[in-house]
Amino acid sequence: MQKGPPNIVVIIPAFNEENAIGNVIHDIPKDWVNKIIVVNNNSNDNTKTIAREAGAMVADEPIQGYGNACLKGIAYAASLIPSPDIIVFLDADYSDHPEELPKIVHPIIEEDYDMVIGSRALGHRERGAMTFQQIFGNGLATFLIKLFYGVHYTDLGPFRAIKFDKLMKLDMQDKTYGWTVEMQLKAAKNRFKITEVPVTYRRRIGFSKISGTLKGTVMAGYKIIITIFKYL
Repeated sequence: MQKGPPNIVVIIPAFNEENAIGNVIHDIPKDWVNKIIVVNNNSNDNTKTIAREAGAMVADEPIQGYGNACLKGIAYAASLIPSPDIIVFLDADYSDHPEELPKIVHPIIEEDYDMVIGSRALGHRERGAMTFQQIFGNGLATFLIKLFYGVHYTDLGPFRAIKFDKLMKLDMQDKTYGWTVEMQLKAAKNRFKITEVPVTYRRRIGFSKISGTLKGTVMAGYKIIITIFKYL
């Protein structure tokens, strides 16, 4: 990394997270980040207003989809002057612990890693924070990634950091559930220097739009598996 403190930008995709988004923004250590971008992903509640009142910049992405929201956040970050050095992705449901951001970015700053995944499997997970389907799906996906791509991950966790120039090199495309696994697959194929750090995970605030429904769980699992084979 360059000398001096890095320019860290946080991207938070958010769909109807009015009850959680303020907590997430509040708990991000402000002395570590330069900008917080909340991507309002077609919310019909007060997510946008609360995010702005909490001090975040807000970008609107009317087409729903986790990947769509992340792509909008990246485009917004790319327009900033100066450009970011590090992008941190963080969910808006308060299941992650935003105060753990320093240990997510530390390997990039101090050890020149390209990407860091916050692993819920390696850290402490509150009872009931992940469904059986999520745990099984993560295990299957990481097994297949190791089998076919030769890189050992323990999780597809959303809390992650990556050098901005490396992120742009990945040319991310997925618009829905395959976003996190696409990033990890492409990072492996590009031989990025990758590591994982343990993170704490708790029950989310509110109802999950993916793991909280049978349809969402099935669609997410299907998309993740398809994405793994897509980039072979």
